[in-house]
Amino acid sequence: MNEDRHAHRKHFAALALALACAHGHADVMDRVEHRYAENEGVRIHYVVAGTGPLVVMVHGFPDFWYSWREQITALESTYRLAAVDLRGYNGSDKPKGVDNYAMPLLVADIAAVIAAEGEESAVVAGHDWGGAIAWSLAMSRPELVSALVILNLPHPAGLRRELATNPDQQQSSAYAYTFQKPDAHHALTAEGLAGWVTDESARARYVEAFEASDFESMLNYYKANFPSTSGAAETVAFPKVQCSVLMFHGLDDQALLPGALNGTWDWVERDLTLVTIPGAGHFVQQDASEIVSETMRDWLGRRVR
Repeated sequence: MNEDRHAHRKHFAALALALACAHGHADVMDRVEHRYAENEGVRIHYVVAGTGPLVVMVHGFPDFWYSWREQITALESTYRLAAVDLRGYNGSDKPKGVDNYAMPLLVADIAAVIAAEGEESAVVAGHDWGGAIAWSLAMSRPELVSALVILNLPHPAGLRRELATNPDQQQSSAYAYTFQKPDAHHALTAEGLAGWVTDESARARYVEAFEASDFESMLNYYKANFPSTSGAAETVAFPKVQCSVLMFHGLDDQALLPGALNGTWDWVERDLTLVTIPGAGHFVQQDASEIVSETMRDWLGRRVR
């Protein structure tokens, strides 16, 4: 009887939340709880909403935790969503120096968030650079990742292959090498970085978050981790990902072409679900938010208890 009563309360709470959101009364910015994790003296800001199994969500460039607002709203009745500000962005610390943005440190930041939430493992979802970090965490610390969700970031092996052999991908990635020039951050502005945001009601929040960010830190991700044109051709042995993987790829992405997705199944030990979405671009979690959210809810519901 108590279980039935609890289930009914949970159902009506979720329904009330959905109705509130549908009428614009409950922006996720006003509902989340702000928390911090620490990794070797660097404080990582993240927000939490919902209850249930932990899902850690990691944004890319140029973005901040608010990128996941639609997924938080869709999933918070069933999961505890922890949406991270990467180091250098918004509410997180912004250490100086390229070395402070090397992949092992970025991976350790997410491990610190999982630990701060008192969990031994979590579902990890990542987009763009957040996707690169999520792949790396799953490969280097498999015990921390119970399931992996990747949005518009091919497996590092696939991306390296395309950078080495595909002229179209080389041309599409030219911006990444421009970002690696010493003074490239001087060309960035908060308003310019927010130019991709099509949601008019969200753009002001993005400008504010980017004004609180460090542009040089943002570009240090590319300086520290993006394969050089010569380095991309090197053969790198990546350990196979041990957990189930869900991938989304907006096919209108102009930076990361879909050819890099080929062969992903060779680098994953368990089941791989690949969802390609025509008409969606690089920021697929916003361009196709309903498909992404509904697919995540169904996919996670079959694998995470």
